Amino acid sequence: MEAVSQRSRVAARRVVRSAGTDADRRMGGSGAGRSGPGRLGACVLAAALVWLRFLPLHAQSGSPLSSECGRSAATGGSKGKIFGGQKAGPERWPWQASLLLQGRHICGAALIDSNWVASAAHCFQRSSNPSDYRILLGYNQLSRPTQHSRQMTVSKLFIHPSFGKRHYMSDDITLLQLHRSVNFSSHIRPVCLPESKAVVPEMASCWITGWGMITEDEFLSEPLQLQEGEVGLIENQFCGNYFPSDPSGGPSNTYEIHDEMLCAGDLINGKSICRGDSGGPLVCRVNSTWFLVGLSSWSLDCRMPISPSVFTRLTYFANWVKEKKASAPAPDLAVAPPEQKPPSLSGPSSLGTVHRPGSCMALGSSQTLLLLLGFLRSL
Repeated sequence: MEAVSQRSRVAARRVVRSAGTDADRRMGGSGAGRSGPGRLGACVLAAALVWLRFLPLHAQSGSPLSSECGRSAATGGSKGKIFGGQKAGPERWPWQASLLLQGRHICGAALIDSNWVASAAHCFQRSSNPSDYRILLGYNQLSRPTQHSRQMTVSKLFIHPSFGKRHYMSDDITLLQLHRSVNFSSHIRPVCLPESKAVVPEMASCWITGWGMITEDEFLSEPLQLQEGEVGLIENQFCGNYFPSDPSGGPSNTYEIHDEMLCAGDLINGKSICRGDSGGPLVCRVNSTWFLVGLSSWSLDCRMPISPSVFTRLTYFANWVKEKKASAPAPDLAVAPPEQKPPSLSGPSSLGTVHRPGSCMALGSSQTLLLLLGFLRSL
């Protein structure tokens, strides 16, 4: 592999260093046809090739909330596995939010301003009535709220009008305008939003977080502590090999990678999103500032061998987010419901709708060879 560039070697070493970091927990499927040494070997080799290339998504430092957004107690890479129960410490991810429907956690979300939250559009298929939802902020353990925890009511929902219309799972983003603004602290703080042309350096530290299932068959146990996992960004062209087109050509059940989507994960060590993590943040650290680069959207089942997780790409929707925030009138506090006491959730939380293909199609030796040749040709 003398043809491999020095930059790719560094990327590969970073993958090795992340062994045992955080992990496989996030958005599921049936798992049928996903076992066997041939399938595992092919997927691991393909994963290694993917990990040698990182998506050149560079974020800008400018932000309307630059003095407040993107600041966190997270200073380095806490090691462990989400799949194996990696716990996130308090104040590490102060923008992390829980979306409640009828008092139960169904999805994750991210605080992007004092009274604005972003989540996935598919989390709102059960109801489009804002009054049915609540947002929890300042939580680390969902069953143990603290004096920093808040339960917020929702004034308006802005579900992207093209969700699921251009292609399957297209435009999977929703903005929530809260009735009241929150005061920022070390426990509650917005994440910065990237500009539409922003790019994240190849070696940036990127993390996924959520309260979803920790394996395909295992719920997060009490006290329902926030889980975290360090992942790498993956180029769409490589990611697409894991989600081949439906041979029947059926548009209603075809999972493919498109421009408004972003792939990430740790395919070698096993880190991914799982059920209940939908809408949660994928963040990357650039120049000591954390940027929201993705929202958890869909993936295959969260068990080994892991395939890439797919996120809504925030740079693609940067202008849409700006437009909605600028045009929305301020909420009428006169009709806002009174602020309620932060709840203590207990037991396995109900999970929102989970989108994923039925199973990962095995990469045969010929496909793996093509991936290798394509990778070397692109160096």
